[in-house]
Amino acid sequence: MLRAIVSGGETTRSQLASALGLSIATVTNVLGDLTSEGLVHESGMLPSEGGRPTATLNVRPEGAYFVGADVGEHGVTVELFDLTLRPVSSVFRDLPSRSVAPADLSSALSAAVEEVIDRAGHPKNVYGIGLGVPGIVEIEGGAVESDGGFKIANYAIYAQSLNWPRTGLHDIYHRTDLPIFADNGAKTLATAESWFGAAKGISDGLIALLGRGIGLGIISGGRVLQGSASSAGEWGHTKVSIGGPLCNCGRRGCLEAYVGGGGIARRWREAGASPSNNEEESLAELLSAATAGDAVATRVVDETIEILGLGLSNMVNLFNPELIVLGGWAGLQLVEYGLSQISAATRQNSLDRPGGQFELVPAKLGRDAVALGAALLAVESLIQTPLPRSESSDQTRKYK
Repeated sequence: MLRAIVSGGETTRSQLASALGLSIATVTNVLGDLTSEGLVHESGMLPSEGGRPTATLNVRPEGAYFVGADVGEHGVTVELFDLTLRPVSSVFRDLPSRSVAPADLSSALSAAVEEVIDRAGHPKNVYGIGLGVPGIVEIEGGAVESDGGFKIANYAIYAQSLNWPRTGLHDIYHRTDLPIFADNGAKTLATAESWFGAAKGISDGLIALLGRGIGLGIISGGRVLQGSASSAGEWGHTKVSIGGPLCNCGRRGCLEAYVGGGGIARRWREAGASPSNNEEESLAELLSAATAGDAVATRVVDETIEILGLGLSNMVNLFNPELIVLGGWAGLQLVEYGLSQISAATRQNSLDRPGGQFELVPAKLGRDAVALGAALLAVESLIQTPLPRSESSDQTRKYK
């Protein structure tokens, strides 16, 4: 019920009963619990024809707070969200280079989390911190005992493209007084888009994150597909050529080496251009030049769209999505330039039947979606783990 209110917004008892297949009595009882926990309240009244007005229900924004962090290619974006999942405060910390070591990342991330909570006035009811990180994120055995008496999962990060060894979550974030959650950034993007964005209500879809690197969140049966050990979705390292350019992962012929932000800039540079060293600015320059009619830029963009369509078509044939969402700074720039061309290139290389069954759209939630999806990892934990009863007068609660 809490999930329905958080994701759907203001509602009524009868609407909840209908949507969830519950009786009004059950809805009323559960709402009583959520209200006593400070998570839900009556937010207004709807007029009624000849009867009693109908109370509307919504979450209390200040009922809980969650931190979401996008540990990205250029820096760390950390945001504090209230229970409506609106950002309350936000902090960005630059990283010196893509080859940043875990210790340097830890320093930037820890400082950003402290600052974002400080800016919001240090609310006591922060219920968790979610991290969207590069690479494969696995949960291994042996949970860490926290200061608050709960267990923190033992996450391991395998960021091959950053040339990291196996890295424990505690190597990049040390706090143990709050629950910590982590997943690959493309999967947290998929989570955010499926809760509030372009993929809301979608049962089977692909949410692609295109930036300096490339990742994919696969929605299957309404859930983000993890695989046997959570590495499903490493789409950027599927191969589109034998040999080919060297990828950041150390292999050759990866899709990311062609249509990741760095790959696009490299191909334009090899064609004779002198793009900006900043890959995001370089892509903007490339698309601007192509729009202005520059023949070399147009050829590079057309080739980029063709290869991207080839990579997407492989996923269409494998997963038969009803929707493809393109996000990330590179993805959003490319769909703004040529959404129809990307869709056509994807269909051209797909089997006819699944190629005619999907819609391709831009991501809705913008650049902060990875951080929002990371915060939703903590929200989902709160939803799955009821709060313990509290007898304190100020209703302050500790997370179980």
